[in-house]
Amino acid sequence: MAGMTFAQWGNDLYTGRRSYPIVQRRKRWFAIVAIFALASIGVLAVKGLTLGIDFRGGTEFTVAGVSTTDQQPAVDAVHDVFPDDEPRVAVVGGDSVRVQTESATEAQQQELAVGLAEAYGVEESAITTSFVGPTWGAGVSLRALWGTIVFIVAAALFMAIYFRAWRMSVAAIVAMLSDLLISAGVYSLVGWEVTPSTIIGFLTILGFSLYDKMVVFDKVRENTADLTTQTRSTYEERANLAVNQTLVRSINTSVVALLPVGSILFVGAFLLGAGTLRDLSLSLFVGIAVGAASSIFLATPLDVALRTREPKIAEHTRRVHDTREQLAAEGGHEAELAASVTGSAQLIPGSHQGHQAQPRRRRGN
Repeated sequence: MAGMTFAQWGNDLYTGRRSYPIVQRRKRWFAIVAIFALASIGVLAVKGLTLGIDFRGGTEFTVAGVSTTDQQPAVDAVHDVFPDDEPRVAVVGGDSVRVQTESATEAQQQELAVGLAEAYGVEESAITTSFVGPTWGAGVSLRALWGTIVFIVAAALFMAIYFRAWRMSVAAIVAMLSDLLISAGVYSLVGWEVTPSTIIGFLTILGFSLYDKMVVFDKVRENTADLTTQTRSTYEERANLAVNQTLVRSINTSVVALLPVGSILFVGAFLLGAGTLRDLSLSLFVGIAVGAASSIFLATPLDVALRTREPKIAEHTRRVHDTREQLAAEGGHEAELAASVTGSAQLIPGSHQGHQAQPRRRRGN
């Protein structure tokens, strides 16, 4: 891209003057995704997800207006009431400490509140207490799971009906599940708590991922509408052209989405220490980045891998290759043109440039 503006680069990608063999190298992308997916599974198996109090149940104390955010006073105060409990202590904002313990009776809550007030030198009125029962936590977990399942099933049905191709639907769902798995693996690796805000972030990830993949698939459908009526290009080549044509759009959309989310993540995690902002923004940041990448390197290549197995598409691919071999045997320059898999303008359906280029090359014989 030396000496070329981003707009010129994007225009070249769309018109086909420049292209990258993304679909043709699909085995490489499949291997990379598999490595990340297996790594995520490994992290989840070893570390698991750190479930927040909304999912596991327990008692939460928030001590406001503390002069120090040292966690040890809170740990000592909890051990005085629950000797065997390992509390979760976190700093919220710049002058508040959040302490989560196992489920406590009303008397234990009062005793611990007094201990925390003494440990941090604040009034008891500066401590707020909330209790989440295990039944409520299990109910929240179940609703989150069902919400994810319903979204995936609805998305699969919608794509199958809209594109009239179940293979596109399968490719999109597999790509979205990989987005969710890798995002969960990163979340587990970081070790932040999974809260209802995290679940909202994961569902938003699926929505963004679905939207991005539908844009690419819509271009694939447009490019392959008259596929079998010509022998200049294969399904694989026209799908690769679609990926290149939507590459700039995917990059722009992702960057525009990542900038504000990254800002929220920085402010929520490092400046304010706000748990809700932090939990939501981390899942969104990772999911948007992974979703954009999977739209380019996984969804369409997987669709091509499935579609090229269809007898109709396989037969057309064979005819295209036979035509190219025949042109090559005749020694025509058209063979060089037809053999191109770089997504040139010749592959663009209805391209005026494509119709003009072939006669000019023929007259050069």
